[in-house]
Formats: sequence, C-alpha cells, structure tokens
Amino acid sequence: MNIIEQLFIAALVLRLGVELVLNIRQQLRVAAHRDQVPPAFADRVSLTAHQKAADYTRAKLQLERHRLFFDTAVLYFMTLGGGFNELYQMWLQTQLPPLWRETFFVLSTLWFLSLLHLPFQILRTFRIEAAFGFNRTTVKQFIIDLLKGWLLAAVLGTPVVYALVWLMANASGLWWLWAWALWLAVQLLLLWAFPKWIAPLFNTFTPLEDAALRERIEALLARTGFTSDGIFVMDGSRRSSHGNAYFTGTGQHKRIVFFDTLLNRLSPDEIEAVLAHELGHFRHGHIRKRLLLSALISLAGFWLLDWALHSPAFFHGLGADYTSAGMALVLFTTAVPVLFFWLSPLMSALSRVHEFEAD
Repeated sequence: MNIIEQLFIAALVLRLGVELVLNIRQQLRVAAHRDQVPPAFADRVSLTAHQKAADYTRAKLQLERHRLFFDTAVLYFMTLGGGFNELYQMWLQTQLPPLWRETFFVLSTLWFLSLLHLPFQILRTFRIEAAFGFNRTTVKQFIIDLLKGWLLAAVLGTPVVYALVWLMANASGLWWLWAWALWLAVQLLLLWAFPKWIAPLFNTFTPLEDAALRERIEALLARTGFTSDGIFVMDGSRRSSHGNAYFTGTGQHKRIVFFDTLLNRLSPDEIEAVLAHELGHFRHGHIRKRLLLSALISLAGFWLLDWALHSPAFFHGLGADYTSAGMALVLFTTAVPVLFFWLSPLMSALSRVHEFEAD
C-alpha cells in the first residue's frame, strides 16, 4: 500500500464522515425548528407552509445520506476494487485504434457512472418532488431529457476527450498548457452557445409579453448597465413548479430568463427584486471572478494531471493496472476530487460572500 492509496482511503473515509456529520446536524436542526416559524417571517409564512418546507428539506437530506454511502462504495470498488480495470480490459479487446479506444473508455466509464446514479435522480423526481407537489415531469419527459442529455454529452464530449488524449500522447512536455487552453476555449464556447443552441433543446423560450413588466425590467437593466439580447420566459412548469430567474450568455449576447412558474406566482415588485439579486452578481463582476478562478484551478489541475500521467505510484495507488492517458483522465475526474474535498468549504465561503454582495 503506497502513500497515494493511504491518502485516498483516508480521504474517502474522512469525506464520508464529514458530510454525514453535516447532513445529520442539518437534519436535527431543521427538525428542532419545524413547529415554529422564525419571527422575521411569521407575518408572511404560515405554520403549515413552514412545516412543509422543513419536511421537504428533511426528505432531501435523507436521500442525500443514502447517496453518500452509495458514492463512497462505488468509488472504492471502481478504483481499489478493480472496476476501472475491468472496463479498460473490455476496450482492449476491441480492434479500435489506440486514441479512439482511450476516448471511448473515458466516455463509456463516465456514462456508466452516471447510469449507476440514475436511481437517485428517479427517487428525487418521482418520489420526493412528487410527494411535496413540486414534480410535473412525466415519465416520457424524464426519458426524453435523459436521452437528449446523453446524446449531447456524446456529441460535445467525444471531440474534447479525443483532443485531450491526443495531446497527452503526442504533444511535448508542455501538453498540459495546450490542454488547458483547449479547455478554456471549450468553456467559453459553451457559455456562448448555451442560451441560443443548447438550452432550447430542453425548453421553449418565448419573449416576455407583459409590456408593463418588461418596461420595469428594461429600466432596471438600464440602471445597472446590463446589455441584454432579450427578456424571455422559459416553460419551467413542464418539469417542476419551482420558480427561478437567471441571466446567461456573454458580451453583447446576454439574455434574461424567467421561469413561467415564477411569473405566475410573484408580484411585479417581487419579480424585480429576484432579478435585481441576479444583476447584483453582474454589477460586482462575480461571473468574471468565477471564470478567472475556474481558469486558475483548471490550470493547476492540468499541471497535476501531467504529474499523475508520469507517476506509476498514482495509478497503482488508485488500483489501476494500466498507465494510459484514458485511465489517467478517468482517475483524475473521479478519484482525485476526493483528495481535495477539503477545498469545498472554501469555495462555499466565497459563494456565500458573493450572494451577500448580490443581495
């Protein structure tokens, strides 16, 4: 047992323990305050609504505890239990060229892991969300969304993974810089393409028809210096009764999106307040800051991946018998985050600061 394996097992157990403690602590906290509405909301939230919200939170926390145990078991058996080796051996038996073999190994492994977690998605949608009256997703819609998501992941993921594998196998010692540049380009491309090309694959977007509300929104956008490509309504009610609002896109091609459920439930003043919070992120430059932070983290990640690619101890410590580019990518995207789970509170703290600033 080398140092990588020891660190991995310790981190796996520690992460499970910490997340379980936080989960149970939150569960007990919510239960303790279930039967009393906080004074600040007593004039606006009924006890029945408050209890429903508490029960909804507790149900999600309970499912999350099961997922934590399941995730830990799956990751252990796929790494130290030899699961990734079994999948790799299957692709070794094909007659595919090495680059395509590595590419399809990565994609099929990630798809297999998502398939393993599908029951939790089903339980959340058709049990918890349905039990509390939020779910509007039909079985047909669920399957269509699932197939569309898989197809989109294959179409977008195949060239990206192939390019990464090619760089790892053929580029110079600084391949990781080229890979990082490619990764940044893909992220920016997706940010640009999402509102016009990707999101419409799953939802219908129509221009906001309420002239009075649109005038208020446009005035708010003008005051904040936000240049919009349009104000749209999304048919979120097709899947859920939850409401939301967001802005998306880049540069001069940003757009405002409201869920139809939000517009149907809130008053114009409340709708403007919700959007004002989102625009607060824009005014404080949170999106640019997050993109910059993401770029720096991904740069460090690709540098670390270069070290891992040339370290037999990395592969052996995570139970891998094959030291290939594809195996390195799979291990890096699934197992390595466990070693750095302690960074999550730091990222959450930063997010919390941004949320307060946006308020």
